[in-house]
Amino acid sequence: MKVVIFAGGMGTRISEESHLKPKPLIEIGGKPILWHIMKIYQKYGYNEFIICLGYRGYMIKEYFNNYYLHNTDVIIDTATGTLEYHQSEVDNFKVTLVNTGLETMTAGRLQKVRHHLAEGEDFLLTYGDGVSDIDIKALVDFHKAHNHIATVTTHQVTQQYGTMDISEEGVVRKFREKPKHSDTWINAGFFVMNEKIFDKYLVEDMTDIMWEQDPMLNMAKDGELMAYRHYGFWKSMDAMRDKAQLEEMWESGEAKWKIW
Repeated sequence: MKVVIFAGGMGTRISEESHLKPKPLIEIGGKPILWHIMKIYQKYGYNEFIICLGYRGYMIKEYFNNYYLHNTDVIIDTATGTLEYHQSEVDNFKVTLVNTGLETMTAGRLQKVRHHLAEGEDFLLTYGDGVSDIDIKALVDFHKAHNHIATVTTHQVTQQYGTMDISEEGVVRKFREKPKHSDTWINAGFFVMNEKIFDKYLVEDMTDIMWEQDPMLNMAKDGELMAYRHYGFWKSMDAMRDKAQLEEMWESGEAKWKIW
């Protein structure tokens, strides 16, 4: 199966860095978060990627075009311009980079890469800003067992603030510290889908449609969207504080998503 990654958004909520580079190239531990995501999939044998480009997509192309050079030792003969490579530590990735439009929404981006997917084959899909210690094999096995069109990985939200039970007179009757988990499950990406999705839910022009809007809503309405509950680590890099937290985890050796 191939892995499709959304990497075309402008990353406005992390504009401190995204004004210089696309969000998936923002680094954690000296490597783009996109690389971290790809390593998670590679751990389970998935090394063919289709990356949906948009905002500053040329920078992602340049990153992979120079990937071999930047991950090996080289001897350069300046007189002849020749390179001699040594001690390669290059990952075995096969990457298809697709310009899906600067303003295209996520459903449209997925629609535009259909011709790069194998006919009749399931495929994987995720966002270019979320990392996890998810067991991809277990996710795929779950998807294959239920015989529905799509599976979305879900994760329980940790409530950000404590809550209070207050009387009409304003008396605090009970204070509850923020619970470790709530009853709310969110879309954590890491999808598995059957190619039938294109003929049933991505039929019309989806250029201005978010993946989380009509496609997912209609799948849920039809009972074709199944939830894989992930109880382990998951985090999305939405803002600079998230980047700082991920960086701290990486530097301290506590990067739970580093499963390779």
